Amino acid sequence: MSGVAISAAVEGMRPFLVETQALVSTAAYGTPQRSATGFDQRRLNMLLAVLEKRVGFKLAQKDVFLNIAGGLKVTDMAMDLSVIAAVLSSNVDTPIESGYCMCGEVGLSGEVRPVTRIEQRIAEAEKLGFTDIIVPYRNKIDKTKFNNINIHPVRKVEEALRELFG
Repeated sequence: MSGVAISAAVEGMRPFLVETQALVSTAAYGTPQRSATGFDQRRLNMLLAVLEKRVGFKLAQKDVFLNIAGGLKVTDMAMDLSVIAAVLSSNVDTPIESGYCMCGEVGLSGEVRPVTRIEQRIAEAEKLGFTDIIVPYRNKIDKTKFNNINIHPVRKVEEALRELFG
């Protein structure tokens, strides 16, 4: 289904996988709505601005609704990449291939910034049967520890989107 992305998040000491759901539609009224459940509204607005300015996707006249599945409230910055992926997936109505998950903080220039405990995140995704994970390029990873998951390091949001949508 389009508009769904999985993120490897860490809250406290435990890594876990979180489903991010997004719905993007043409604004029915003059002012587009922005709504987030379980995710910081201001951060969503910033990520949408990055998609507009740095990646070139026009969302100014679109309603954007974001939900973190399961009623969770997540504060991990590594969710940024999955929020952007879910929004774009909904906007172009193209699902993300099953087996993919991701983690990465997104900066104002569109760079994918490193996150903490990257190997724990990858191990959790591998344990739950994911075949591919998109991670920040600048995280240092011992790839020999992981045999059953493909690790895709990316520097910019554009690279991550190319990996997901071709």
